[in-house]
Amino acid sequence: MAEKKRIILHVDMDHFFTAIEEREHPEYRGKPVIVGADPKEGKGRGVVSTCNYEARKYGVRSGMPISKAWKLCQHAIYLPVNYELYTRVSERIMAILRKYADKFESWGIDEAFLDVTSKVKDYAEAEALARQIKREIIEKEGLTCSIGIGPNKLIAKIASDYQKPDGLTVVREEEAEKFLAPLPVRKLLWVGRKTEQKLRAMGIKTIGDLARRDPTVLTETFGVMGTQLYLMAHGIDKSEVEEQRQIKSISRDITFEEDTSDFNLVLNTLERLAEEVHKDLTGQQLYFKTVTLRVRYENFETHTHSKTLPFITNRLQDLKKTAKELIQDYLKPERKIRLVGVRVSNFVSAEKQKPLVITS
Repeated sequence: MAEKKRIILHVDMDHFFTAIEEREHPEYRGKPVIVGADPKEGKGRGVVSTCNYEARKYGVRSGMPISKAWKLCQHAIYLPVNYELYTRVSERIMAILRKYADKFESWGIDEAFLDVTSKVKDYAEAEALARQIKREIIEKEGLTCSIGIGPNKLIAKIASDYQKPDGLTVVREEEAEKFLAPLPVRKLLWVGRKTEQKLRAMGIKTIGDLARRDPTVLTETFGVMGTQLYLMAHGIDKSEVEEQRQIKSISRDITFEEDTSDFNLVLNTLERLAEEVHKDLTGQQLYFKTVTLRVRYENFETHTHSKTLPFITNRLQDLKKTAKELIQDYLKPERKIRLVGVRVSNFVSAEKQKPLVITS
C-alpha cells in the first residue's frame, strides 16, 4: 500500500505585534502603527520590529532603521516592543494550533507548521480544517492569520504569504510548479537580496526561470546551495515537521532592510534583541551559561561565535555585555552587515538550582 502523501499547513499571524497592540488599543485601528525602537524625532537608533499595513503604505518595513521610518511616516504611532504580552498571546495561539496537528513545529513567535496528514483525507478537508483554525483564533484572540496548505513545508510557507492578510491558499502537489513559476525568486526560502542579484545577472527573475536552468550551472555558481535552489524551484522539499519538546535555546535575530555599516545601529539593535531574549528567558524561569552571536554579511557569509560563562545567570547586563564582546571582531568598516542575532542556551531551571548571585 502506497504511503499517504503529506498535507502540511503553515500558519502565519498577520502583523502580529501591531495586531495585538490594535486589539489592546482599539483607538489605534486605521492608523499607522510601528513597533520597535524609539524614533526620538528622527534621531533614534535601532530598527522597526513590525509595522501594520497602514504603515506599509508609506514604505515602512520590518528591519528598516527607525530613523528612516520616521522620515517616511512621522505621524505613525510608535510603540516599544512589549515582548511579555506578545509571548503570552503566542503561547495561547500555539496551544490552539497544536491540537489540530499530527506533528507541530513552531517557527518563532508568530508562525507554525502543522502536519495534518492523518487528520484529513484530502485537500478539501484540509481547507475546512484551516477555516476552523482561523475561526477559533479570531474568536478566542481577536486576531487574524494567513494559512498556506501544500504537500511540503516550502510550498505551505510560500502559500501562506500569497494572500495576506487573513488569507487561505491551497496548493496541491500537482499544482506546485505552476504556482511557483510566476513568483519572483526572492519568494524562495534563503534567497536574499544578494542571491537575487546574482540570479538576475544570469537572467533568472522568476522561480520558473530558475526551474528551467541546468542544475549543473547552478551548482557551479552557488555550490551546494545551487542544487537546493533547483529542487526548491521544482517545489521539492522533504524536510519534516519536527517538534522541539524541550527548549534548548532562545534566540532573536533581525535582517536589516538595507545592509549596513552603521555600527551604532547594529549595536543598538543587538541590545534590543538581547532585551527580547531576556524577557522570554525570565518568563520561563530559566538561567543560562552560553551566549551565541550570529552575524550575516551582505554576501550572505554567516558567522556564529559562542561564549560559555563561568557561572549561571539570568541578568540582562551579563547577556548584553557578552553579546557586545562577541560582535567586536565582526564590526569591520569594509563589510556591511545584513543580519544580527543573539541566542542563549545551556539552561538551568530556576526551580532546580539557585543562581550565582553577583552584586554590582
